[in-house]
Amino acid sequence: MPRFSVIVPVYKVQAYLHDCLSSVLSQCYDDLELIAVDDCSPDACGAIIDEIAARDRRVTAVHLDVNTGLGPARNTGLAHATGDYVVFLDGDDTLTPGALQAIADRLKETGDPDVLVYDYARTYWSGERVRNKSAAQLAETGPDTFTLADRPGLLKLLSVVWNKAYRREFVEEQGFRFAPGFYEDAPWTYPALMAAGSLTTLDRVCVHYHQRRQGSILSTTSRRHFDLFDQYDRVFAFIDSRPELACWRPLIFRKMADHVLTVFTTRVRLPRGSRAEFFRRARAQYRRHRSPGGGPRTLRVRVRHGLVRLGAHRTYRSLGALRALRARVVRHTPALGRLLRAAVLRLHYRVQLRLPLREEAVFAAYGHRGYSCNPAAIEAKVRELVPRVRTSWIAAPEHLHTVPPATRKLRPATFAYWTALARAKYLVNNTDFDHRLVKRDGQVLLQTHHGTPLKTMGLDLMDRPAAARGTDFAALVARADQWDYSLSANVHSTLTWERTYPSGYTTLEYGYPRNDVFHQANAADVARLRELIGIPADATAVLYAPTPRDYRRSQHLPLDLERVARRLGPGFVLLTRAHFSYGAPLTGEDTHPRVIDVSAHPSVEQLCLAADALLTDYSSLMFDYANLDRPIVVHADDWEAYQAARGTYFDLRAFPPGAVARTEDELIDIFSTGHWRGSRSAQLRAAFRARFCPYDDGHAAERVVRRVFLGQSANLPAFVPVEDRRPAPSAALRSAAAQRELAGLV
Repeated sequence: MPRFSVIVPVYKVQAYLHDCLSSVLSQCYDDLELIAVDDCSPDACGAIIDEIAARDRRVTAVHLDVNTGLGPARNTGLAHATGDYVVFLDGDDTLTPGALQAIADRLKETGDPDVLVYDYARTYWSGERVRNKSAAQLAETGPDTFTLADRPGLLKLLSVVWNKAYRREFVEEQGFRFAPGFYEDAPWTYPALMAAGSLTTLDRVCVHYHQRRQGSILSTTSRRHFDLFDQYDRVFAFIDSRPELACWRPLIFRKMADHVLTVFTTRVRLPRGSRAEFFRRARAQYRRHRSPGGGPRTLRVRVRHGLVRLGAHRTYRSLGALRALRARVVRHTPALGRLLRAAVLRLHYRVQLRLPLREEAVFAAYGHRGYSCNPAAIEAKVRELVPRVRTSWIAAPEHLHTVPPATRKLRPATFAYWTALARAKYLVNNTDFDHRLVKRDGQVLLQTHHGTPLKTMGLDLMDRPAAARGTDFAALVARADQWDYSLSANVHSTLTWERTYPSGYTTLEYGYPRNDVFHQANAADVARLRELIGIPADATAVLYAPTPRDYRRSQHLPLDLERVARRLGPGFVLLTRAHFSYGAPLTGEDTHPRVIDVSAHPSVEQLCLAADALLTDYSSLMFDYANLDRPIVVHADDWEAYQAARGTYFDLRAFPPGAVARTEDELIDIFSTGHWRGSRSAQLRAAFRARFCPYDDGHAAERVVRRVFLGQSANLPAFVPVEDRRPAPSAALRSAAAQRELAGLV
C-alpha cells in the first residue's frame, strides 16, 4: 500500500500533461501511485499517459469510453486508489519539488489527520508566480491538529480539492464522491472540512496552479455555469443530513452568495440573454437557503445581497454600471493630474536652469535603488574631505531609508529633485541620470560605472539584438558626451569604455571606490556582519550571485539550491543574491534552512565581506570579490548560449578566477573535494587579481574626490602593490587555518 495516491483527471491538456505527471514522478518522496484518468480526451492525452505508464510502474493509466467531466473522472481515480492518503492534481497544474516529502513529514508529525491543507501559487504564462493571498490561514501554530470550529478561517481559502491531502479511509467512511458538472469542488471541499475529525495545515507552496490564457472552464461562456446552484444545494443537503453541522449554515450561505454574485458579475461566463434568468435563480437560491446570521458584513455587500433577495435585476445592473463609470472617472483623474504636474515641473526646471550653480553634489545609483556602489563610497569621502560641498542622494521612496542621515534625500520627479539637477555643480552616477537632464556649462558629471565588463557593453551591442533590446544607440552616445570623467578599475575597463562609449571625457584609472571597504574592514567587522546575516559561526558561507540571461524572457536558477545544500552538508551555508533586474528573490518560502536569501540586503560589499567564497557564473562581482583574495568558483553551464546571445570580452573558461564547473555535479564535487580552495585555484585567482585589481587598494575614493572635487592631479595616494595588500580576512577560512595550526602544534 503506497503512502499517496495521486489522482490526475485528464482532458484536453496535452500541452501541459508532461510537466504535470513529471512533477509527481520526479518527487524525492517516491512512495506513491499515480492514477491518470483519460476522460475520453480528443487530443494526445491518452497516448501521453500510456507512454509514461509504460516507463514507470507507479503509473496506472485509466481510459474512459465517454467524456464524463472532471468530478466523475476523479471518482474513477478514487475507485483505483490504494494509498493511505489521496491527493488530487489537475492535468495542467504541477507539484512543486519536494512537496510530497513535506506533506509526508507533516502528516507523520501530526499523527495522520483526516485532512491536511497546504498552499499553492498561481503561475501565469508570463512566468510570474503569485502565492495565495490567504496563506496566513495556513500558519502552523497552536495544536498540531484541530477541527474546523477551531480554525474557521480555512473557509477563506479557495474552495478547491487539489490543495489538500485526504486520508482515504476517512473519504470512504464519509462516502464522499464528486458530483457531475461545473463547480464540483464545492460539494466535496466544504463537507470534507466540516466532517473532518482532525485537520492540520502545511505552510508551504505545494502546487503551482496554472492560469491558462484561454480555455479555462471559468473563462468559458456557457449555460453550464447555472450548475453552481445545484452544487450548493448538495452542500446544504449534506448539512441538513447532519444536525451537528447546522452551525455552519450561515457561513456557507455567505460563501454561496458571494460565489453566485461573482459568477453573475464576471461577464464572460454567462451567455447573452441569460443574465436575467440567472438572477432569478439566484433570488430563489438566496431565499431557500438564507439563514439567521448569514448576512454580509459590509454595507456595500448587504445592498448587493438585498437586491438579489428582492429580485431587482435591473437595479443591480444599473448600480453596477454606475460603479464602473465611477471607477473609470477615478482611474483617469490621476492621469490628468499627473500631466498637469509634469508640465509644472518642466517649467520649474527651465527656471532653475537660469539660476547660478551652487556647491552641491548629486549622487544616484542603479536607477534610484538606494545608497550603494561607487557613488556611495565617493559621497562618504566627499563629506569627509570636502565639507563645503553639500551632498544629496536620489532614491525612490522605498529606498530612502538606506541614505545616511547626513546626506540630503531627494525623491525622483519632485521640485527639489529638478532643482538639484539644475543647480548642483557635481553629478555622480553609476548608470544614467534622467534623459531630460540638460548639462550646463560648469557642471561636472562623473560616470563611475558599476563593474568590470566581461559581457559586451555600449556600442558593442549593436550587433547583438537579444541583449540590446531596442537600445537607442544615438541617445547612448549623446549621454556619454555629457560625461566629464569616466572611472575605471583596470586597463581592460579603460580600453572597453573608451571604445564602446566614444566621447571626449577623461578616464580616471583609479580603482573602484566601492571596493575600498575590503581593505578597511577587519576581522571584527566580518564577524559582526556574519552574525547580522545569520551565518553560523562554524559554517563556510558561499555567496551565490548569478547574472541575468539576455536570451531568456524570465530568469530562473540554473542550480537546484536545495540539492546543492544537502550534498555539501551542514558545514556550508549558501547566501543567494538575485540580480536587481530579476524582480523577485531566487528562493521560495520553503527553502532549505542552509540557503539564506540575501537579495534584499542593501550592500553587496558587506555580503562579500561576510562570505568565505563566491559562486557565480558571469557576474562582474567576481572582479570585485577577487580583491578579497578569497576563493571564487565559476558555474558556466551555458557558456556557449551566453556567449552567443550577449558576447564576452574574453573566454572566462580559459582565464578564470578559480575552479570552473560545467554541471551541477561538477560544482558539488569541486566543493566536496576541497578543490575550490586548493593550490590550483589560488594560482588562478592570483593571476586574475593581478590583471583586474591593480588599483583597488583601499584609496580609490580618496583619489577620485581629490581629483574631481578638489582639482588635484598630483600627489594623489600612491597605489599599494597587490602583494602588499592585506584585505579583510575570511572568518571560516581563518578559523580552519587556526585549527590546522593548532593540530600541528599538538
